[in-house]
Amino acid sequence: MDKEHVKGAADKVSGAVKEGIGKATGDASLEAKGKIDKAKGEAREVLGDTKDAMKKNDKPN
Repeated sequence: MDKEHVKGAADKVSGAVKEGIGKATGDASLEAKGKIDKAKGEAREVLGDTKDAMKKNDKPN
């Protein structure tokens, strides 16, 4: 697991917390920020997956 996967997981957790608090308190802005953080986390994880795939393809068999 590389740093992109770790950062992605952290963003997703942070986003889920913000989204949950926003829903519970009726704060639409906080809920939206949470959704954005979750999407950013997903994107970081995809980036990490892409980097992993590139590393595997660069290694000779």
